[in-house]
Amino acid sequence: MKILAIERERPGVAAEQILPFLKEEAETVWEWVQAGIMREVYFHEEQSSAVLIMECDSRYHAEKILNTLPLVREQLIEFDILPLVPYPGFARLFEKNLISQQG
Repeated sequence: MKILAIERERPGVAAEQILPFLKEEAETVWEWVQAGIMREVYFHEEQSSAVLIMECDSRYHAEKILNTLPLVREQLIEFDILPLVPYPGFARLFEKNLISQQG
């Protein structure tokens, strides 16, 4: 299952609190990339937050993995977790053709 995880900063957290954990955070994400758990990693330019595309068994699995990130573990950031499914709308493009072929 694809998971979209969008970082949110926790209120009241200063940049100085985050800095000591950034190298360990990057190392952890790199390990996930190598393991095939993390498919894509982006940084939201305007909000200075991470946007992750993960491949997990479930939302719970993604949550469990994200909770091991140093910044999450230290309660400095959190993630909105959005399970993704394939877009079903394209079927509408072919419904008319299917009906006319059957008739």
